[in-house]
Amino acid sequence: MQAFQKIHSGFKIAGKSFSSPESILNFVEQDYPDHYDFLRNWFDDCPDIEVYTSGSTGAPKKIVVQKVRMLNSAQKTIRFFDLKPQTKALLNLSSDFIAGKLMWVRALTGGWNLFVSSPKNQSIAQILKQHRFHFGAMVPLQVHANLKSIDRIDKLIIGGGAVSTELKEKLQNKSNHIFATYGMTETLTHIAVKPLNRQAALFSKIDSLDTYRVLEGVEIYIDKRGCLVVEAPGITEQRVITNDLVQIIDDRHFKWLGRYDNVVNSGGVKLIPEQIEAKLSSHIFVPFFVTGIPDEKLGEKLILVVEAKSYNLPDFQAVLNKYEIPKEVFFINRFVRTGSDKIKRKESLKLIGL
Repeated sequence: MQAFQKIHSGFKIAGKSFSSPESILNFVEQDYPDHYDFLRNWFDDCPDIEVYTSGSTGAPKKIVVQKVRMLNSAQKTIRFFDLKPQTKALLNLSSDFIAGKLMWVRALTGGWNLFVSSPKNQSIAQILKQHRFHFGAMVPLQVHANLKSIDRIDKLIIGGGAVSTELKEKLQNKSNHIFATYGMTETLTHIAVKPLNRQAALFSKIDSLDTYRVLEGVEIYIDKRGCLVVEAPGITEQRVITNDLVQIIDDRHFKWLGRYDNVVNSGGVKLIPEQIEAKLSSHIFVPFFVTGIPDEKLGEKLILVVEAKSYNLPDFQAVLNKYEIPKEVFFINRFVRTGSDKIKRKESLKLIGL
């Protein structure tokens, strides 16, 4: 039996034990068919597996990765969060994406008791009424919808999208440990985490709620653009050059600033939309984004795009500096999103002819 086929003796699904990969597959095919294809591929004899990027910055692309690298990623998460065998974990993410796949791998190799829920908010709410969990992962929209009960997950990681200032503020009074993750399909989920509330900061000994700490063995530096470069031996086959603008604090810590490909050069002033969005997120409580469009005079002009028919916007001058104030505001009934619910900015702009 190859390493990726080995199952920890403590592994369970909702308290049910299994004697072999075949017994797991038979059970999952019957009870959780949406996860069957991934597990069938995981347990076959091929050392590689196909995964797909989320498509948030372009068309989803196929990546072939070694299963042993997914095992290594799983072990780093298990060690960082000190997740022992019999950890009771919640899986409420699709196995179509890397985050859902890795939750299975962690559970199988860590000997966890895994409870599977539909990604739908109603299903998550129901299972959180019935159970408490040691560990779980959600996207921001799932957290929003389950704010009253997310403290029933002792250690919660949030990924798949930015955590707004509004949501972060609502997490401060939670008694559990809540973290944001940094990663992508190419790094086989997260290679860094940052605390989102004081309880998480105390657990991880990370002083700042704006600072990511890389996991054990991960090396980071920046390229000439100021973008993060990641080397994760045993997880990535080669260095991963990102388009994420960061501030490196030391060899284990960094702050995320925004996306290089989103930077707007307006009249010679470089603006990072994510920094502007962070300021506005305490005042605009519907989905929105800031971006640049061509302008004859400025080269690019900054605009605000809001997912609403209309909205009572804040006084920009009280919130933003003079360069950050949008030149125009557009309203869209519904943004274009990826399968993991990330906003596709370029495609959304096409809806208003931009």
